[in-house]
Amino acid sequence: MTRTTISFDDRLYRALKLKAAVTSRGLSAIVADAVRLSLKEDSLDLEAFEGRKGEPARPFEEVLRRLKADGLL
Repeated sequence: MTRTTISFDDRLYRALKLKAAVTSRGLSAIVADAVRLSLKEDSLDLEAFEGRKGEPARPFEEVLRRLKADGLL
């Protein structure tokens, strides 16, 4: 396990302290879970990108043009 220092906005820190008290968990566990969740989401995104890399791409401008033509914009 590696120790580190993290700086938080005072209000965010108070919210984390309150969450820790309400859930009977330590700040380190809450922060570690949040980081783990963020990295898991990144991993899932990369898997999705990899699975779709063979699909044709559409320029964003084309998407906007079609939405406008369909009266959605």
